Amino acid sequence: MLINFALQTVINAVALWVAAWAIPGITFGGGSTAKVVETVIIVALIFGILNMFIKPLLKLISLPLIILTLGLFVFIVNALVLQLTSWLSGKFDLAFHVQHFFWDAIFGALIITFVSMLLSFIKTD
Repeated sequence: MLINFALQTVINAVALWVAAWAIPGITFGGGSTAKVVETVIIVALIFGILNMFIKPLLKLISLPLIILTLGLFVFIVNALVLQLTSWLSGKFDLAFHVQHFFWDAIFGALIITFVSMLLSFIKTD
């Protein structure tokens, strides 16, 4: 179980880095390469914990909207989790920021979902 969590953290870290690379409104702070890698890994841990505990609650609360939009509201939930990750990262003084909730967070969530899916297909259970 610990190995799966560590592997999922690495997958989240890669997905977050790709989103930050592709979306100008999602940024990891500058500095040395080691500092950026450390920030990416810590942000991936925060993102993974939020996905484990907060995302299911948000999906349950928004279930009527998810059903009404035929599942498309899940992208809004994913964007909320990404924005919450950005907010918590700021509270921990980490250099990760999502500038605009709607477009940056939505496109970032789409990229993170896509990259995570691809990398999860590659991993072996």
